[in-house]
Amino acid sequence: MSAQHEGPHAGRVALVTGGSTGIGAGAALVLARQGAAVAVHGLDLDESAAMAARIREEGGRAIGLAGPIEDPATSVAAVEATVAEFGRLDTLVTSAGIQTYGDAVETTDEIWDRTFDVNLKGVFLSCRAALPHLRQSPAGSIVIVSSVQGSASQNKVVAYATTKGALHAMGRSMALDEAEYGVRVNTVSPGSVDTPMLRASAALWSDGTPEGAEQNIANWGLMHPLGRVGTIEELGEAIAFLAGPAASFITGADVRVDGGLLARVAAVLPDKT
Repeated sequence: MSAQHEGPHAGRVALVTGGSTGIGAGAALVLARQGAAVAVHGLDLDESAAMAARIREEGGRAIGLAGPIEDPATSVAAVEATVAEFGRLDTLVTSAGIQTYGDAVETTDEIWDRTFDVNLKGVFLSCRAALPHLRQSPAGSIVIVSSVQGSASQNKVVAYATTKGALHAMGRSMALDEAEYGVRVNTVSPGSVDTPMLRASAALWSDGTPEGAEQNIANWGLMHPLGRVGTIEELGEAIAFLAGPAASFITGADVRVDGGLLARVAAVLPDKT
């Protein structure tokens, strides 16, 4: 094992859903760099295999897995494959999710159900499948990727925001239930992060040009007090911290990784000059 992989997660095994792209990919990369063996789970096997190959090229251990996260059989198979390959499971990171738009009138039954199936049911199924193994770990941990929109919402995201708020409640509830087994459960709430999902949204709400999409991303970044959007590696660092030994007394928490977004009041003070 190279020096860069002798970190706080050395000897541990992690399963990351949504791990082939976006925030999940950031978590998979950082966990592997800190010593964990990582099962990268995504919807597309080629993407998951590519991320696993990247981790192995950096000197880590990883496998790629795939399947629809809303299917109960997918979670069971992912956990079984992880344990079969690496012998145990210590950390579950749930990052698989979709972004949907619409107010209560515009949101169809199909959009509502699809958003809940992926963003909420998929997380529950992953946790349910993983917990028997996490309970056997001396340092079992779940980190659920939620969103700042679980606490404060923008317009026309009623289904998406509802699922993210429910993830906060799920994390708190499971933290209480799993404490007796020594399993910690926390959520992270990202602000805007440079992911394929964010870029798809930027394109959707742009004038149809690449420049318009880039301008949207820049404008969204300026909404954050730090003046920019986050990176997947920054989210990965926060997730790895929550899953690791330095956070051994943290459970039932929601950690905002949002560049100060929710700390800001919308009002603008008058210019004194």
